[in-house]
Amino acid sequence: MKKGLSVADFGVHTISGMHFDILPGQCIGLAGPSGTGKTLLLRALSDLDSHSGTKWLDGVPSTDIPAPEWRRRVGMLPAETAWWYDTVSPHFSQTPGKWLADLGFDASAMTWQVSRLSSGERQRLGLLRLLANAPDVLLLDEPTANLDRRSTDSVESLLEDYRRLHRPAILWVSHDMDQLERNCSNFLTIRGGRLEAGLPGNQGRP
Repeated sequence: MKKGLSVADFGVHTISGMHFDILPGQCIGLAGPSGTGKTLLLRALSDLDSHSGTKWLDGVPSTDIPAPEWRRRVGMLPAETAWWYDTVSPHFSQTPGKWLADLGFDASAMTWQVSRLSSGERQRLGLLRLLANAPDVLLLDEPTANLDRRSTDSVESLLEDYRRLHRPAILWVSHDMDQLERNCSNFLTIRGGRLEAGLPGNQGRP
């Protein structure tokens, strides 16, 4: 079995029979119309929703990995991040350090009230919270949807730095085809209840 994240005969929502591998250091872009099951696929891969078929992490089936460990190692960034405490700091397993500045924050951001965060601040801090857990797999659901161009560039740069340093397997969902082509080497599209290779209108691209 290959290293990274693998699935066989995987099914979720209206999609079944999916087979794919995401190798360490590889970024695969996932596209498709709204409502086709992209988010549900990410949730099933991160062990948050039910599924059929089998998934492996570094050759070990998910059934042999305790659920909390799987969810830490296969980390998902949802389109809208959830927060449980009044301030930012208690949500972090460790201080993100330099990464704060990379995304336009200073140290005081860790003391901010969550209720006063903008959607873009929640999105960027949610990404930092995810990376602080050092996941082996990143499941990214529209990670820059609420961000302006400058913040989008900063997020893409940080993710590339993390990819070079830690070589995670990445599955990146976006409606921005230019973004997927900038950041990903391979592409998948969900359409008509099927998972196909390539971007919309460009099936067959490796």
